[in-house]
Amino acid sequence: MKTTITKKRIILVVLISAVSIVLTTAALATAPSGIISSTVQARAGFVDPVDIKFKVGQQQDVINVREAQQTVMQTIIIGPNGSTGWHSHPGPVVVLIKSGALTLYGGDDPQCTGRTYSAGQAFIDSGQGHVHIGRNESSSENVELWVTYFDVPAGAPFRIDAASPGNCSF
Repeated sequence: MKTTITKKRIILVVLISAVSIVLTTAALATAPSGIISSTVQARAGFVDPVDIKFKVGQQQDVINVREAQQTVMQTIIIGPNGSTGWHSHPGPVVVLIKSGALTLYGGDDPQCTGRTYSAGQAFIDSGQGHVHIGRNESSSENVELWVTYFDVPAGAPFRIDAASPGNCSF
């Protein structure tokens, strides 16, 4: 009988610990702010096996996706001084700036150097755990993004909230 009570206590302690870790991680995540709208336009899986390869920059940074899963398309409008919150994605992401300007900061940049993209420009985020934040640093203008997320597991989120990596003062 003592063994059964001890096992139950161990299971209870493990469950409480797991819930505490999940809640602590959720509490540390940075929420988006100033999002005026966020609309998923479409989500679909490839019928045939598809491999995707992006080459970015002069050093030819290569992003390979083998047998890509679902693709999601979304429009996002961020109000003045708003942000996406720190987050990552399961696969690569192509972002088109339709209007306004978005400044992107990487969680792995110790200097917290933003790169600003303006209307008519596009960029690729590698996904695969690259933590970043997009900020509308205008005090008067919205930024509108058209975003395509590649290699999203079926039924899984295409955005993964993250805690601030601590490299930026905001």
